[in-house]
Amino acid sequence: MSSDSIEQILLRLSEKLKMVNASIEALRQDRVMLEGKIEDAQKRIEHILKRLPEQNDSRQLNLLGDTAPSVDKDHDSTTH
Repeated sequence: MSSDSIEQILLRLSEKLKMVNASIEALRQDRVMLEGKIEDAQKRIEHILKRLPEQNDSRQLNLLGDTAPSVDKDHDSTTH
């Protein structure tokens, strides 16, 4: 190998390393940004959860209900 070819190889490697380093830096910045967004979302969720009524709060709606609605046994609503 001549010294010119070695220099060219080193130059190409140097350029590739610069590209890799730039990509790594961009990924790091993206990660920092995403971590900030995650922290903000967690804070918003915590704020929403704090505003919800406690489970033992009598004002809380019972969406499932303890009693079933009355059904007319003589009339089948699925037949016409």
